[in-house]
Amino acid sequence: MLQRPSSEEYSPFFTGYINQVPESDYLSFLHSQLDAVIALFSSISNEQGLYRYEPGKWSLKEVLGHMTDTERIMSYRMLRIARGDTTNLPGFDQDLFITNTSFDELSMDDLLNDFKAVREATFTLLKTISEAAWSRKGIANANVISARALAYVIAGHAQHHLGVIRQKYNY
Repeated sequence: MLQRPSSEEYSPFFTGYINQVPESDYLSFLHSQLDAVIALFSSISNEQGLYRYEPGKWSLKEVLGHMTDTERIMSYRMLRIARGDTTNLPGFDQDLFITNTSFDELSMDDLLNDFKAVREATFTLLKTISEAAWSRKGIANANVISARALAYVIAGHAQHHLGVIRQKYNY
């Protein structure tokens, strides 16, 4: 079972995300989270997916697209670090990613299928990481982070956005 990372394994920026992951079986949580994402977003119509809780905020479709993009990036970082790569991996500008996408033009089904595909890829990647590799550290966006911490960031980031959707979007 994957153990929670210690605070020395990531920058303080990620504390809020990592704290979103409960003290339980990580993989079970990740699977139940996928079920929660499917249940939530499959109940949202294409028109409802365009809703923004205030001007300038992301639409529900953009939030789901952002969740998917971020999981892709964090999984890639986890792969590189778990395999021993110490290259300084670049950061990314989440707002630039949203500006340069067409998430609002895609159907909720397409966006949800993309998230599911990325999450399934995350599950298969997790199986390939050895016990020793989880504690390997690398550099991402000029900060030291472990493969284990990135796994927790993936789950915590998605959980964070599920909470935002409940609180701000009333779903």
